Amino acid sequence: MIAHHVLFWLKADTTEEQKQAFRNSLQTLENIEVVKTFHIGVPAPIERAVVDTTYTFSLLLLFEDLAAHDVYQVHPLHKAFLDEFRVYFDKVVIYDAE
Repeated sequence: MIAHHVLFWLKADTTEEQKQAFRNSLQTLENIEVVKTFHIGVPAPIERAVVDTTYTFSLLLLFEDLAAHDVYQVHPLHKAFLDEFRVYFDKVVIYDAE
C-alpha cells in the first residue's frame, strides 16, 4: 500500500470561487481507477503545537502499490488538474509512505 498525501497552500489572492473550482477539480481525481481510498480535507479546528493548520487543502490517496501510484502520476485527469490549477499553488508538500 502507498499513501500519497498532498498539502496545498494556495496563493493569498485566490478567490472563494477559484478555491471551489480547485476543490471540484481535485474531486475528479477520485475517478482514476488505481485510487483505492480518496479524501479531500481542510485543516481541522485542532489547536496543538504539533498540528499544522496553515494549508488550504489536503488530498490523501491510497494506492495498492507503487505501480498504481506511477499510473496515477501520468493519468490524464491528474495532468489536467495540474495544467489548470498549478497557477494557484503558493506551496505544495507531498508525503508518500509505504
